[in-house]
Amino acid sequence: MIYKIFRSDEWHVLRAKGDTAGAPIDLVDGYIHFSTAIQAQETADKHFTAMEGLYLAAVDCTALQGNLKWEVSRGGAEFPHLYRRLRLNDVVWCLPLPLVDGHHKFPDHMI
Repeated sequence: MIYKIFRSDEWHVLRAKGDTAGAPIDLVDGYIHFSTAIQAQETADKHFTAMEGLYLAAVDCTALQGNLKWEVSRGGAEFPHLYRRLRLNDVVWCLPLPLVDGHHKFPDHMI
């Protein structure tokens, strides 16, 4: 499972349209940024500090069929990057990502 953090408006667009090319940074970079469960908190802390109204979407890697590449990024770690539009039916689940004491609280069941 890999994870995408969405701002509220981005999540609502995906739900309404059925697919998305991603957030502004995704459009600039030419792929959709994802994180592993281990990387997600650091991603939230680095790119979404103190932001409210976020959502966390879980995506099964096998649904992305060859369009997912693992590439070296921050600190030499490999991050999953999707080189196609993300479809709503790729999303296994999506939950609010609340801000608690200055940090985003991730679901306990993330694997």
